Amino acid sequence: MDVTTLTQLTDDRYERLVLDNAHPPARDREIWELLVSPSLIDRTRDTLSCLVQRNVSALRKRKAEREAFQAACFARGPAGKKDWFDTRNEYDEWRHRAANFARTVQNALADVNRAKRDLNRSANHSVAQEHRDCLRRLALAVQRHQAAHARAGGIAEQPDYELWQALDRITVPIGPSSEPTPLRAMLDIYWTEVASVDAAAEERAGAERVMRSAPAGPSGRFGGVPKARHVDNGKRLA
Repeated sequence: MDVTTLTQLTDDRYERLVLDNAHPPARDREIWELLVSPSLIDRTRDTLSCLVQRNVSALRKRKAEREAFQAACFARGPAGKKDWFDTRNEYDEWRHRAANFARTVQNALADVNRAKRDLNRSANHSVAQEHRDCLRRLALAVQRHQAAHARAGGIAEQPDYELWQALDRITVPIGPSSEPTPLRAMLDIYWTEVASVDAAAEERAGAERVMRSAPAGPSGRFGGVPKARHVDNGKRLA
């Protein structure tokens, strides 16, 4: 049995299946999981809600009929009262069964409502994660735009500044307290794309760091004291 099979059931057969699995000890676990699956949970909840309302209506109608019967019996004197008391046990047993039925169905409906809330919470989390991913991609695009502009060394215009400032003005909630965190901080802490570095690239980077840290000075190739040239260059012009 699968979702497609249950979807094709008539309302009466579907109601019977829901009732057969309403009481937890009697539930078939696989069938119940199908009944509260995203595709069927709304139909299951509507079915249980209809059963609750139908049972309430039956109780209300039977009680009104019982009260009318009591008035008619008491109006006939002792014989009528005897007829009313003779049927009292039957009515009490029926009402007891109806109360048990109502309790079972209402508990099943509570289980379905909890499952529905869990599904909604999961769906909301997925939507929120999708929105957060969209913001991450947008922030990375703005960051790359700012970095490309900085490498080019051009003069930024006002629209550029306004775009870059969005990284500082737009926030997302982070942590248990939902602390508002700017997109730029999110990029620095969580969203920065880090490219893998191989051994050769790391060696080159290390060499560059050593060169940048070395003290500045003239090359050893040109060391020593330069020779002074004679003013007259040996020609005794003076």
